[in-house]
Amino acid sequence: MKRPYKEEGGGWLRRLLRRIAIPRQWLIAYFLLIVLPAAVILYGYYERSTTILKNEVMRTMQLTLEQAGSNLSYRLQHIEEISDAAFMNNKLHQYLSVSDTDKLIDTQLEVVKDLRNLVESVQSNSDVFRVRLFVDKSKLYAGEKVNFFSLDSLMDNPWYNDIIAGNGSIVWSGIYRQTYLEAGNVDVLSSARMLRDPEHYDRISGVMMIDVKEKMVSDLLSALEFSSGTQVYLVDSAGTIIDHPDRAKIGTRITPEMRDQLNASKDSDGHAFRLSKDTDEVMFTTISPTNWKLVAQSNGGQLSPQAVKLTQRSSLTSLLEYFALFTLLPFVLLAIIVRGMNQRVRKVITVIRREGTDSLEELPVVSNSDFLVLERSVDHLILRVRTLVEEKYRAEIHEREAQLQALQAQINPHFLYNTLDMINWIAIGKGASDISQMIDSLAKYFRLSLNKGKSIVSMEDEVRLAEVYLNIQQNRFPNTFDFHLEVDPHIASCQIPKLILQPIVENALLHGIRKMKQKRGLISILVKEESGDLLITISDNGIGMDEERSRQLLRAAPPPEEKTDGIGSSYGLFNVNERIKLYAGDIYGLEISSQLGVGTTVTIRLRAEWLPEQAG
Repeated sequence: MKRPYKEEGGGWLRRLLRRIAIPRQWLIAYFLLIVLPAAVILYGYYERSTTILKNEVMRTMQLTLEQAGSNLSYRLQHIEEISDAAFMNNKLHQYLSVSDTDKLIDTQLEVVKDLRNLVESVQSNSDVFRVRLFVDKSKLYAGEKVNFFSLDSLMDNPWYNDIIAGNGSIVWSGIYRQTYLEAGNVDVLSSARMLRDPEHYDRISGVMMIDVKEKMVSDLLSALEFSSGTQVYLVDSAGTIIDHPDRAKIGTRITPEMRDQLNASKDSDGHAFRLSKDTDEVMFTTISPTNWKLVAQSNGGQLSPQAVKLTQRSSLTSLLEYFALFTLLPFVLLAIIVRGMNQRVRKVITVIRREGTDSLEELPVVSNSDFLVLERSVDHLILRVRTLVEEKYRAEIHEREAQLQALQAQINPHFLYNTLDMINWIAIGKGASDISQMIDSLAKYFRLSLNKGKSIVSMEDEVRLAEVYLNIQQNRFPNTFDFHLEVDPHIASCQIPKLILQPIVENALLHGIRKMKQKRGLISILVKEESGDLLITISDNGIGMDEERSRQLLRAAPPPEEKTDGIGSSYGLFNVNERIKLYAGDIYGLEISSQLGVGTTVTIRLRAEWLPEQAG
């Protein structure tokens, strides 16, 4: 009795496993659906991990570089503040001015004493190496050559002209070698500024230079701990290397491409770029007082070999985990899912066949089950079919009612036409020809505007409607305006949306011509074909409008609270423009050209389409 039970309970699983293991197509499907996606996921994981790690390293390097740049900016700004303080000393300008007292030895000895105190107070700062004052050669102390020098000895300096052009502002030199009497040759960089004679402002009284040892800069740069393949150096705005670990490169120039990339950024925030796909990665930050760039250039990847190995080891571990997950777990889940799926489907089919869809509500609810969705979907589908049938029935009733209302609505225009025709004959009988003409024009206007309920009319009918409207307005406002119509006969049968011309003609008359004083107006309508498009131009010689107003008419509808003068509204232009775009597309519509005191021209552009009976 137990053997048959074992075959029922365990035999189906063995048959399922055997069926999955033997066929070759199952192995191919397994490779395509499991192994290949796992490999793709692994590769994506490896690339993502490498990118994240590299970005983190780059971000850390960028922050370190920005911090070093901020420290260097602070030190240089401090030197500029010291220079500003000395520059504001009134006695400095007084002593350096050229005067007759320069020949008095006692006076100059007193000046040297005071200037020496000023120089020593500036040199007491730890960042300042030496203060040098270049003064007029008439000064006896100009040949002292420790702190005081002749101004003529500075003129041969390559950046002397920059100091003069600075007109008193601070000019920073690059790093250069300077010879001092007591210290010998020292690599320094200097902040220099021109001094003017306060008695004769157009005369240069001297130049003040504050020298800073290059060691201050090199110590800041050498403290940066980057990978061995990264070089950190300082570049000026012209692309000249100011400081570099390789002393031979100081004074050389970087490539123009790299110089343009560095100068493209004017702010002090850090930036990074790659010159080309296979070249170095460059990070830089701006030194604020000088607009120099502190550059970190890497000639290789930023990731260390240890980081690469760690990433590869992590990827291999992930591969083994994916393999175990996608190999063992699917078989276990498949066995459970298939059996539960078969049982659930049988129950649904049995219930539908035996008792109908209403009894689906009695089935036990299985949370998060796809079969619960299937069961509920079957019930929803049937209810939806019933609802659609009912909606279709109601739609047919509404359609029949709409047809009856349309038939009844056709009676009203006929009554109107007959009434106007009767009034016209009475006017003719009374000899009132002007009234007869007015009533005849009005009847034509209603007949053309209603057009038997059609929304698409021919170009000929639309122009006739505008003509009838203008005739009516001429009777209403005699001796006020004339109009001219010119229509290409070839395009008279083109189809356009109804009531396109009339609102524009109305605007031209009421907003343009009627507002003129002591001038007879003219409205011209020109219809032609241009490059497969229908081009309609309505021009008037009215008061015109400014350019902003003409753009506003098409950009948005007038607000409800906008008041008019009772002779029409500009809403018609916006309405017509929107109707044309809905009918033909966004590339078509209205274009307004106007000039105050000259007039307005409205151009309508539409697709040239012929009525079906005229096509071909």
